[in-house]
Amino acid sequence: MKLYKIFLYAFLFIGIFASCEDDLNIELEDDDDLLAEDVFSSPDAYERAIAGVYANFSVVGLDAPGTSNIAGIDAGTGQYVRGLFSLQNLATDEMIFTFENDPGIREIQRNSWNANNVVVLGFFARATFQISLANEFLRQTTDDKLDGRGVSGELRNEVRTYRAEARVLRALANYHLLDLFRRAPFATENDAVGFTRVPEIKDQELFDYIEAELLAVDTDLLDVAPGNASLYGRANKGVAKMILAKLYLNAGVYLGEENERFADCLNTCQEIINSGYSLTANYLNNFNADNDSNGAQNEVIFPIVSDGASVRNFGGAGILIQGQQNARAGFQPTPESLGVGGFGNLYRTRKEFAELFVNDPLFVNDHRNTVVSKDIELDDEGNIITEEDRPIEIADISDTSGGYLISKFSNITSGGQPGKDATFVDTDFPLFRLADVYLMYAEAHLNGGGGDPNIALGYVNALRERAFGDDTGNIEIGDLTLDFIIDERARELYWEGHRRQDLIRFERYTGGTYNWSYKGGPQNGSSISDNFKLFPIPASSRSANPNLGQNRGF
Repeated sequence: MKLYKIFLYAFLFIGIFASCEDDLNIELEDDDDLLAEDVFSSPDAYERAIAGVYANFSVVGLDAPGTSNIAGIDAGTGQYVRGLFSLQNLATDEMIFTFENDPGIREIQRNSWNANNVVVLGFFARATFQISLANEFLRQTTDDKLDGRGVSGELRNEVRTYRAEARVLRALANYHLLDLFRRAPFATENDAVGFTRVPEIKDQELFDYIEAELLAVDTDLLDVAPGNASLYGRANKGVAKMILAKLYLNAGVYLGEENERFADCLNTCQEIINSGYSLTANYLNNFNADNDSNGAQNEVIFPIVSDGASVRNFGGAGILIQGQQNARAGFQPTPESLGVGGFGNLYRTRKEFAELFVNDPLFVNDHRNTVVSKDIELDDEGNIITEEDRPIEIADISDTSGGYLISKFSNITSGGQPGKDATFVDTDFPLFRLADVYLMYAEAHLNGGGGDPNIALGYVNALRERAFGDDTGNIEIGDLTLDFIIDERARELYWEGHRRQDLIRFERYTGGTYNWSYKGGPQNGSSISDNFKLFPIPASSRSANPNLGQNRGF
């Protein structure tokens, strides 16, 4: 099953599942009265149905990319990766979104959100809908259902694997809700359809539920097989272990320092490393239009799939690529250099992030350094006409001439060819990568999780050798500290949905220990209170389900 090949067919199943679901209080646009028994009348229906569960991470509705299947949510705002990216990256020192009149944006990037923020609602609704889709797939594939449809033999075995994958995808959405909100509405396939006002699950109970689900499905999941194109993008054993490793890494944040699980994190990371993944030789291949086939598929543990012809949305890697480019025609990064047109000028780097690269002369040779510090005007043949330094400061967010740019993601293949479409990208978003596992191992080791210091050093230096092309960037054992790790995670994993979580874990997010531009509002940044370590449960979600609690300070 090559997931993106069948996403077009999967859209129907999203609509059918959606028509069955109000157990998590989602108001849906699509209304399809087709019965499930009609849907599952053919053997390939199960493959298409599980693809529908996957598709919710990429697409937002059954029709055009600009329509959403969740009522009241803009199609861009409600896309899974775009919402996650806004909450995990835009709310940090990494970036600024130029157009603060876009609903909810100003509050997110100035750390002043409340329970009515539409960006928060967009992600909460999309993640909750993900759980609903997985629930319905599991309801439709019980032993009794399969017996009644005469499903047996190899198809029965395939459905068992699909069911395990659905539980991993549900656990992934619950993990994001735990990380961002620390609570979630709780309904499973065992609850009746139409079960409204579901109970809440939070904190330790939610953590334990996610962990138990991921451990329970291990034997039914596919083994890691990075070189097998037909299995690309599947929620295999490596994906389940990756979510577990993330849970364990952040257990002290989620549950209190007395519940830290660094040893479990390190051991799970070692299992992932031993399972067959490998670093791609070229760092930027992880973010190119052919990252499903250029070697990055051996490093990317779980991609959120895009395809310019068939898996189209206004989020994912697409908005990052479009948002990287400076909209002033003729200046780099340009549509020609990034392989996509459309809107641009959305994102610039905050000074503090750019300084992680530009203040160190060594990082001139770091291939991960895609910070653009100059405006370069080209003629029609690509020759430089003028070159002008950009100020590193963003004195006025609405003035696009200030602040450095980024050109990390691209809709150009590793061979230099543009993607299929000039608006919708082929580039898959790498939600989890092996590089992150290497850094988690080192961090867990430094936090007393065991392991070998030389192995930890070797994993970090493997990333730096790729970054620099040789060993000139390698560090010694004495350099391997937690302060080094937080900065190295920024250099390796920027704009991939990790920064907020990392800053919180290193106690640099709230308070005034580390202030970045526009943190808390003013240009120079200010202290923010601890309640902003979390996002509030949206007011509209609580109105629909009074069983949902609210986080302190909201």
